[in-house]
Amino acid sequence: MQTTLLRVTRTGIFILTTTAAASAVVSCTETGLTQGPYPPGIDPKGGPVDEVAVGNRLMAAGEYELALESFTRAALAEGMTAEILTSIGTANLGLRRLGQAEPLLREAVEKDPEWPIAWNNLGVLLMETGEYAEASHVFRRAYALDNGESDAIRDNLRLALAKMENPVNITTQEQEFRLEQQGDGAFLLRRNR
Repeated sequence: MQTTLLRVTRTGIFILTTTAAASAVVSCTETGLTQGPYPPGIDPKGGPVDEVAVGNRLMAAGEYELALESFTRAALAEGMTAEILTSIGTANLGLRRLGQAEPLLREAVEKDPEWPIAWNNLGVLLMETGEYAEASHVFRRAYALDNGESDAIRDNLRLALAKMENPVNITTQEQEFRLEQQGDGAFLLRRNR
């Protein structure tokens, strides 16, 4: 008789323990305080994600493919604005898809001809393709629109002018450049060493 009572007690304790643990988990998930090996679920009260900001952070981390996906989601939500065209074009530039990047960046400067970041990023593309004269013209325009406040645009303009003045150096050695994000979607060309 005692063993049967002991079994019922163990079962009762097990059920009581399980019920208490389940209610603790439910109360933690309702307040957003889940702790465990899995990430929290979607917060139904949360606001929308700024896909452009996410894409810019991914670009800064060198994750150009993921950034491209984020910018594409932003395009679906906001349309093809000059900022999104520039972002998608720059992500393609980071992936070395120059043929895909150029029309996007050119369309961006047509949509918003007063935005210096779009002009700067088009200049970076032109530097990558070896169009140094056009790149210097584009960087001059970006620098003027920015009122000379951006060090990244100034450095890009200096590099383009140096390449125009000394094209012999270009043919003797091939130089690789990398994109370095300066903020607000502007990029600077840095020579790999």
